[in-house]
Amino acid sequence: MSAPLGNRLRLVVKVLGGLVADEVGHVARVRRRAGRDPASPTNPSPGDGVRRARAVRKALESLGPFYVKLGQILSTRPDMVPPVMIAELQNLHDRVDVQPFSVFEPVLAQELGPDWKLCFDDVDTTSPLGAASLAQVYRVQLPGGRPAVVKVQRPGIRDTVRADMALMRKASRIVARTAPRFNEVIDVEAMLDSIFDAMEPELDFTGEARNMDEARENIRRYPTLDVPRVVHATPKVLVQSLAPGASVRHLDRRAFSDRERTEIGKDLLRFMYRGYFVDRMFHADPHAGNVFALPGGPATLIDWGMVGRLDRRTSLRLLPLLMSIAQNDGHGLAWAWAEMGRVTAWSNLPAFASDMAALVPKVATASLEDINFGVSLTTVLEKATRRGIGSAPSISLLGKSFANLEGSVRCLAPDIALAEVFKAEARGIIVALLREYFSVDQAARNTMDLLAAVTTGPEQWRGLLADAANRRFALQVQEPYTPAAMGGQRAWKPSPVLMALGAAALLFDRRRPPR
Repeated sequence: MSAPLGNRLRLVVKVLGGLVADEVGHVARVRRRAGRDPASPTNPSPGDGVRRARAVRKALESLGPFYVKLGQILSTRPDMVPPVMIAELQNLHDRVDVQPFSVFEPVLAQELGPDWKLCFDDVDTTSPLGAASLAQVYRVQLPGGRPAVVKVQRPGIRDTVRADMALMRKASRIVARTAPRFNEVIDVEAMLDSIFDAMEPELDFTGEARNMDEARENIRRYPTLDVPRVVHATPKVLVQSLAPGASVRHLDRRAFSDRERTEIGKDLLRFMYRGYFVDRMFHADPHAGNVFALPGGPATLIDWGMVGRLDRRTSLRLLPLLMSIAQNDGHGLAWAWAEMGRVTAWSNLPAFASDMAALVPKVATASLEDINFGVSLTTVLEKATRRGIGSAPSISLLGKSFANLEGSVRCLAPDIALAEVFKAEARGIIVALLREYFSVDQAARNTMDLLAAVTTGPEQWRGLLADAANRRFALQVQEPYTPAAMGGQRAWKPSPVLMALGAAALLFDRRRPPR
């Protein structure tokens, strides 16, 4: 075991041991009080849950940035943690210790050279503009007077996070072995892998710079939005243009016209929707602190270190899911969710469809003033898990992204109905997907698939006829499997194609001369 991994393991064991010791001590104190006063209650009180949740939050904060990120993910997973824990884990956002600038000077010297100060006309070292879990951000002035910011990685944080990732991978394998039923519904290792992939650019700022360049190209179609420009990037230092204005968390709505706020909010939704389905690259942490706005100017989406990426199949399966919500189709949502994830042997899909039929009408046309759409999305996740339906590994990152996006739009224009915006944007998304399908690259792939089918087809037919000739041909017709928990087996209908194949095989066998 490497030294960083061993050190992190000892620290994690120490913190978890402290949590257990506090809980044991609390139970012992309650029992002592009950012994002195028989009338005192010994059953767990609502305050006990709050106390435990607060202790877990403080433990995650003490373990560092990786566990803070993990806690933020868990705050969107009601199928894994109770509501009182979710409420406390939501306080993990932006709660990190600010370190003095002297801690970061060696990093600047290492990345930009001993004369790093010559890269800037001025550096405001009195207080950082932002203190994230992995870095701190300072306002600088570039040669020529242009305002900018420099993002500096915390010293030693990369080794710490990688050691934490290795520990969590080991823990996920233990969970898979000891709780296979739980792991079949919630694939912890696959979920962690999607989070680790999204966090990778946060450990190397050159990756974040590439994300910003890509996002700036994608955001050009939305006139009210912008992405900072990269001035210079190294693995641990990122210099970028300054985002004007203030975060939407602290802005004064009265300084913006109603139309301006609404257009920024809708463009944020349109941009993220297109990222989910067309670009397949999306901001995984678009909370209100990462969206800056200025009256009369575009809103700027910052902090592109944590980015989610979807493969083509996952994004295409996600599309009918949101379309079902926009069309007030609860049963369609249930089937789309099951198709995107996986159905276990004990799943109860009809019951899940009934759950969605009751939920979807409440959110289909509601505005952010009336309902928390992010909470509704996590409610779907919770009910799917309860009904034995495994969700896609990427759903954790998608849920975090969507919940944070909703919070940002709520700060700007709470009267926006998210489903209505998606419904209006769906046409453009489908057109883009059709254009992709008929592109040269996709046509080449379709041609190769066709050639492969033509090449292997005769061999498969010869094998089929040979089996029929040797009387080893078995005709099997199977409809989609429906477990008993989901309402029993469906009545199957014979396939005309397979029946024709069976008849041909029998006819061929009868015409063979006897041996």
